Amino acid sequence: MKYLLLVIGLVVVYWVFKAYKIRTRRGWSSTGRGEDMVRCAQCGVHLPRSESVLSDEVYYCSPEHRRLRESAQ
Repeated sequence: MKYLLLVIGLVVVYWVFKAYKIRTRRGWSSTGRGEDMVRCAQCGVHLPRSESVLSDEVYYCSPEHRRLRESAQ
């Protein structure tokens, strides 16, 4: 009985360690670099460049903020 519990305990420890290694490996990008962040000219929120709206070399977080900023000028 002791040996069975020992084997089960070792299997559980191995499984937890393996899951931890997989989870930490997924956390890093393949290039090791993140995406550039830009600031919305209307509200000041920072967001990834790929999610921003670009107009006349100025970044916005949404088309609505682009319209608000351009109508105010």
